[in-house]
Amino acid sequence: MLDAPAAATTRHVLFLNWRDTRNPEGGGSEVYVERIAGELVRRGHRATLFCATHPAGTAEETTPDGVRVLRRGGRHTVYLRAALAYLAGALGFGPLSRRHGGRPDLIVDVGNGLPFLSALYARRPVIALVHHVHREQWPVVLGPGLARFGWWVESWLAPRVYRRCRYVTVSAATRDELATLGIDPARVDIVHNGTPDMTVGPVPRSPQPSLVVLGRLVPHKQVEVALWSLAALADELPGLTLTVAGQGWWEAQLRHTAAELGLTDRVRFTGFVTDADKRRLLASAWVALTPSLKEGWGLTIVEAGAVGTPTVAFRGAGGVEESLVDGETGLLAEDVDDFVAKVRLLLTDDGYRATMGAAARAHAARFTWPVSGEKFAALVTRAANGPAGSPVAPTPAGSPVEQKGPAGSPAGQSGPAGSPVGRSGPAVPPVGQAGPAGSPAAQVEQSYLVP
Repeated sequence: MLDAPAAATTRHVLFLNWRDTRNPEGGGSEVYVERIAGELVRRGHRATLFCATHPAGTAEETTPDGVRVLRRGGRHTVYLRAALAYLAGALGFGPLSRRHGGRPDLIVDVGNGLPFLSALYARRPVIALVHHVHREQWPVVLGPGLARFGWWVESWLAPRVYRRCRYVTVSAATRDELATLGIDPARVDIVHNGTPDMTVGPVPRSPQPSLVVLGRLVPHKQVEVALWSLAALADELPGLTLTVAGQGWWEAQLRHTAAELGLTDRVRFTGFVTDADKRRLLASAWVALTPSLKEGWGLTIVEAGAVGTPTVAFRGAGGVEESLVDGETGLLAEDVDDFVAKVRLLLTDDGYRATMGAAARAHAARFTWPVSGEKFAALVTRAANGPAGSPVAPTPAGSPVEQKGPAGSPAGQSGPAGSPVGRSGPAVPPVGQAGPAGSPAAQVEQSYLVP
């Protein structure tokens, strides 16, 4: 790999994120943060990630890419611990002091629904990193009261706290959603995800039709839709199987749904998979499914595309409308019935599926981490050059970080009106809507903060 250009001035960038990639609940957001941080290190900067503790990680370590990881607090206290660590460092104590790793020149505050609100206490430039707006997800993950509070923080409090900060997001769809919260699109830079290395040896497609879902097993990923699709097509395609790859607290409910649908022998739950296993699963499947309620980008879509596997997802689910080019690299569905119909089309039309897989491979190759890292590094350099506490300078026209969505991508169609929420077919309701009493869909409404 070619060496990255060295930074003119070394900066210390502090990333605040509630999880890291070693966390069992880590996902695409964590991959993005650590890959971008690693790219900054390659360019001569220093990067520190502050996140919550978990059994799989030590209190402090350095990743192979040179990113320092500090783990403090739990999933609910990491926000307070981050503020205390920053303020203690200013007084000369703790891991963020000059004696122990140095003071940050810039903070990247990652808001996964709840941001760290670092602009309230940090005397450094702050960049707010938002993967997507969680409008539809709050009532799925939390009870009514907490959902209202979470949405108030995200939609009212955060825009005011970060009113002097620039934003970074991963798709034009999220930039448009941020605009609905009163955030000027001119303050938002788009830095896309890169496509991970999906190099894999010769992996034949499964001899029988096969589907794969990859991701965290939580309600808003709507893995039930994949199970319903399998059930709807089981008689027509007797050899059809589904692999559910990933882990999460909703797995027991998904297993229950599979048993109720009589799919136990057709569904394989793999739990956590290594990168190598992930590549093999995506390469051997006929079609990948991303039935998520919302994605900031849709990393699994481009991962599947990189090995020539097309994806079916929902229209209006955020950045999936850019990671997937409808009708070329995959298909976007309007509702559950349409989702099933599009899965059937790809499974039964070999030529169409092969053509779409080839296009998906070419599309995925357009997105690389070095390019994304260079764009983020340009933003870091410009931001850190400003005086402490000053707003981050606007992006100059024509600069590396002034990105638009992929050519021809249908951006800006996200939000409640265009989202898959409430688009149930007559047979089954989507996750987050009331289903039959006692059903997994109905139980989502009883959920509170995930354990």
